[in-house]
Parts: sequence; structure tokens; C-alpha cells
Amino acid sequence: MDPSPNAFDATKDDFGPHPAPSARTILVGVDGSDTAMRAAAFAFGTARRQGARLVVTFVASHSSLAALSPAVASVFEHEATANLHAELRAQMQAAAEELDVPVTFVKTFGDPYTTLRDAADRCQADMVVVGASQQAGHRFAGSVATKLIRSGHWPVLVVP
Repeated sequence: MDPSPNAFDATKDDFGPHPAPSARTILVGVDGSDTAMRAAAFAFGTARRQGARLVVTFVASHSSLAALSPAVASVFEHEATANLHAELRAQMQAAAEELDVPVTFVKTFGDPYTTLRDAADRCQADMVVVGASQQAGHRFAGSVATKLIRSGHWPVLVVP
């Protein structure tokens, strides 16, 4: 039995000060991309200025490599996801402590749109912040940001 945690298991960590009971909640989705990291920086600044708590959500999902060679892709994907999670977790913890912002860092597995939508509903988010998609295919199929905006549950801010 492998003692290390599974890269696709859900986890939740809290950093920074305890949020005020009446604090607003801002949810931001991160995946390590440039636009997602800019979205996180914007969300941190907004949370700090508004005295809000920040829920940072990292959604692990299988890539298209898994269809080509499931065994090899699975090992590679597990390691890459675990490394990315550890890096993002450390960055969010450092930012929470430096900026004195209450942060809940959540790692989940699934479809990014569905997972972010459900997370925003669960934490009763007052605003959702996401990075703009850099993939050309999303102009036709729709990006996570576009789908979140269309759901209309909360204000969605898309950071370029």
C-alpha cells in the first residue's frame, strides 16, 4: 500500500487569519496557468481590500494523454498533479500569511466547470474569479468562464 496521498483525492487546508463571521466569500479557480495565477492575485487583492475570505480551488482532472496509454499516462499524470498541487498550496499559504487574508485551499477532482460551480454554491460565494481561457477551441465549445457566467448564480470576474 502506498503511504503517499493520492493526487486525485480531495483535500482542504486553511491558511492565514480566521475569517470574520460576516466576511464575504470570494472563490477563485487555479490550475497553474498564467491567467489563473493572475486571477488568484486579483482575488487576493480584492479579498484583502474587502476583508473577505478567499476560497482557492484547484481542480485536478485527467488529461487527454490517459486515452493513449492509460498505465504510463496515469503514473505521469499522478506525479504531475501532486507536484502542481504542492507548488500551488505553498504559494497560496505564503500569500495568505503575507497579505493576512483568510484562505481555504481546496483540491478536488473532476470537470473544472462543474466542480467550480458546485464549490461556489457550497461556500456561498459572493463572487467567482477565474482566468480567461487561452485555448482556441474554447471559442467554439465555450470556456469554463463562459459556462460560469451563463449559470448566473453569482458575479463572475474573468481576468485576462
